[in-house]
Amino acid sequence: MDPMYKKKLFHFKIFLFLIFFTNVSLSSETNLLKQEWSFKGLTGKFDRASLQRGYQVYNEVCASCHSMNLLSYRNLGEEGGPEFSIEQVKAIAANFEVTDGPNDDGEMFTRPGRPSDKFVSPYPNVQAAMAANGGAYPPDMSVLVKARKGGADYIYSILMGYKEAPQGFELEEGVYYNKYMDGNKIKMANPLSDDLITYADGTNATVSQMSKDVTTFLTWAAEPHLEKRHKMGLKVIIYLIIFTVLVYLSMRRLWSRIDSKK
Repeated sequence: MDPMYKKKLFHFKIFLFLIFFTNVSLSSETNLLKQEWSFKGLTGKFDRASLQRGYQVYNEVCASCHSMNLLSYRNLGEEGGPEFSIEQVKAIAANFEVTDGPNDDGEMFTRPGRPSDKFVSPYPNVQAAMAANGGAYPPDMSVLVKARKGGADYIYSILMGYKEAPQGFELEEGVYYNKYMDGNKIKMANPLSDDLITYADGTNATVSQMSKDVTTFLTWAAEPHLEKRHKMGLKVIIYLIIFTVLVYLSMRRLWSRIDSKK
């Protein structure tokens, strides 16, 4: 076989390989429930009300199984986040008991939480978490959105994807059908139902609303400085545009002088 032909054939196979796997990747994301998130885009910002509602969903529903080890209660009051008041943050933290110590007697003790404390984990260790969940370890939610392909749309789709299994679809004990999960099987039971909680701001707590709010909160948890990055990125772009225009005008003036001397 002609060496040049073999080389072209090899390159063609690589091209087909890349096209195939790119399409597989894109199709898996295309099937997700796409949402118009307020935090997307260069000028995107978090919806403060949605963040506060999202924390309420996490605290009243998700926190019984899922930890958020990278967050402290004081983060809830920081700029760019839910922006609870200082008094609200103190009250939220005080609702939790934190193990501290040792004291003067060398013993550990519990006390009300403080804003500086990390979010309290629902389980003392991994083994306890697995034992309470049928051998499955509930993932920490601190960076869950960034850790999942599809990001916010993926989390929202999973929460909205609980359906009755199609006829003939076999599910093992303790496994549930989910339209958007790989293999359509998930070990986590459907955590949401309409009016499961009562929103503090009076918003109607539908499954869709709670899913959107908690996804917004989890996105902020994974990217707490997102708004600052967007602002900085916009400033950089404006600076580069102005700089480019100035360079262009300077070069045009310089070349006009050179041309006039010829």
